[in-house]
Amino acid sequence: MSKSVFYHAGCPVCVSAEHDIVNLVGADNVEVVHFGNDMSRFDEAEKAGVKSVPALVTPNGNVLHINFGASMADVKG
Repeated sequence: MSKSVFYHAGCPVCVSAEHDIVNLVGADNVEVVHFGNDMSRFDEAEKAGVKSVPALVTPNGNVLHINFGASMADVKG
C-alpha cells in the first residue's frame, strides 16, 4: 500500500491537523510535507489537486482538504 501525503504550511491549524492525521493513520502510513521546509513539492501538490492546506492526498488520489489554514496561492506568495 502506498502512503498518503499530508501537505501543510506550518501554521497552527496545519500543525494541529498533522498531529491528528499521524495519530489516526500512523506515522508509517503518511508522508508529511511542510512547505516551509520543502517548497520543491509545491507543484506536485497542485498537480494532485490540493487547493488549500492542510490537505491529505490518499494513495488512490483523493484530496481531503482539512479545515482551512491557507490557500495554495497564499503559500506560494
